Amino acid sequence: MGKKGVTIKAAAEVLAVSIATMRNWDKKGVLRARRNTKNGYRLYQIRELERFAEKHHLRRPQNNKVRFIP
Repeated sequence: MGKKGVTIKAAAEVLAVSIATMRNWDKKGVLRARRNTKNGYRLYQIRELERFAEKHHLRRPQNNKVRFIP
């Protein structure tokens, strides 16, 4: 897993779900985030989000810009 990831907000936009849904999935272990050691932010890998979306038949919105966090 690379060091870069996307924030919970960007991940929610990629999957077209709410931030609350992302938090619930993380707590339940449905879609785990890794935590930034400096600030505790949840970070998601785009590749994992895309696999999750495909597996669960979620559609990624077009023209979706995502911000990467080192």
